[in-house]
Amino acid sequence: MVVCPICNRPVKAADINTHIDSGCETHILEAESTAPSATASRTSSPPSGTQNLPVPSSTQKRSASTFFQTPAAKRIASNTRPAPPFSDSVTKANGVKRSYDEGPGAQSSPAQTDGTNGDARPDGQGQTPQLPSPSGPLVKRTKTNRAAPLAERMRPQSLDDVFGQDLVGPRGVLRNLIEADRVPSMILWGGSGTGKTTIARCIAGVVGSRFIELNATSTGVAECKKFFAEAAGELTLTGRKTIIFCDEIHRFSKSQQDVFLKPVEAGTITLIGATTENPSFKVQAALLSRCRTFTLAPLTQTDVQAILLRALSAEQDANPSQPLSPLIDQDLLAYLSAFADGDARTALNLLELALSLTSKPSPDPSQPLTKESIKASLTKTLVYDRAGDQHYDTISAFHKSVRGSDPDAAVYYLARMLQSGEDPLFIARRMVVIASEDVGLADSTLLPLATATYTATQQIGMPEARIPLAHCAIALSLAKKSTRAYRALNNAYAALREPGVAGLPVPVHLRNAPTRLMREMGYGAEYKYPPNYREGRVRQEYLPEGLRGRRFLEERDLGTEVDPDYEMEDA
Repeated sequence: MVVCPICNRPVKAADINTHIDSGCETHILEAESTAPSATASRTSSPPSGTQNLPVPSSTQKRSASTFFQTPAAKRIASNTRPAPPFSDSVTKANGVKRSYDEGPGAQSSPAQTDGTNGDARPDGQGQTPQLPSPSGPLVKRTKTNRAAPLAERMRPQSLDDVFGQDLVGPRGVLRNLIEADRVPSMILWGGSGTGKTTIARCIAGVVGSRFIELNATSTGVAECKKFFAEAAGELTLTGRKTIIFCDEIHRFSKSQQDVFLKPVEAGTITLIGATTENPSFKVQAALLSRCRTFTLAPLTQTDVQAILLRALSAEQDANPSQPLSPLIDQDLLAYLSAFADGDARTALNLLELALSLTSKPSPDPSQPLTKESIKASLTKTLVYDRAGDQHYDTISAFHKSVRGSDPDAAVYYLARMLQSGEDPLFIARRMVVIASEDVGLADSTLLPLATATYTATQQIGMPEARIPLAHCAIALSLAKKSTRAYRALNNAYAALREPGVAGLPVPVHLRNAPTRLMREMGYGAEYKYPPNYREGRVRQEYLPEGLRGRRFLEERDLGTEVDPDYEMEDA
């Protein structure tokens, strides 16, 4: 005989499985366990010499299962306690373990304290008693959406709500690929606040794939490999694809980016990389060849203003009891849109600041809050990366403005670079080059001015060095231009690329003759020293024989092309 681990009643060992399968209703030996004869038959006679010893009633033989069981009182008390949430070891009334997915619900109950089974109540109603609800929620309570910044709360949930990107518009190329469920691995290249993350999340929502979002600044290669293994298992078991969105993918080194090559090429994952830097320089070439690059356009002021209007309407709907300040009008929204420079996130953050400033009355009634004070509270950070595209794009614009004789544009780009923290010596070095490349022979005095500007910048530093830099930039812009020297050098380089030209022998009369052997071979023998002749004029060839008569220095200072737009303006 054994004791049932569920109802704690005696059952024959051979019938224990049938007893449990019946819900602890059959094969119970209650009468037998209380009968004296049964007790006597189960108790062996004491050995000789112990007949006179008192035998306690608890010396009945117990089976192994009852020996290792928790005492009945403790077991019953523990069964009345609620099951811990997410416990995988909670048993149902029939003894079968509840799976993790079933959770701690009330589909079954522990054994009752009155000894009956949990499938039926003593009153015969047949209702399943409910487990006491565990203390606290089953799922970790997250912060409310109101705690998130306005830019995050206003993030579009569908492609139809994305402003300013024709790629995902009704007739966009990317939109067609998404709707056909043929999303390729891609690199989204665009400035901050243009919608890269939003588009990636919308893609995942439309195609129904698993979506894993990671950031290159906080994720390592080991974690990426773990995601790839999970994606391969998911694809094998369920056929479901996995999209991995890697924000700031340019933060991975090119050797780290190699980890994406195999899973992308094999189709294990669909990679969506987002970057604000030029992928041609920042993304590994092999990975770039496996992905399509989509360029996101900067948002126009109209697009940003439409985003602000939508956000303002949503905020009013969320807080109908809080009236909108009259300071938040179309004029202020237009100002914020222009101030954001095509960055929707910046614009929404500025709007949130304006709403916060106008939500409370001014602490000083004599100085009420005005629209001008709101504008004055805004801060502007120039977007400029001394190692990125802004560095090269701005210095290129500066050089071309000087070359085009536009002093206003040259001073603007000069101020923009200096304000953003560009190295002033880098600008000074470029102006030394401009003095010879673009001004050149038209005004040779500009080269000493440019070198003096470099020395002055080096000696006095910023902020005073901004003045000689502006002086030189304007002088170079206003000077007459000549590219004769620059073009002559380029013509010579072009000739050297012709077959056989680079190895032409130097004429014998121009060769140096430091030794007697060289003099005996005729080196320099027929050379005419021009200063010995009247006005330094001699008839003598200086080019190798294969290039005699070739001209590299042209007569004209500038080109001969005519700009049709300029001609139209003159007309």
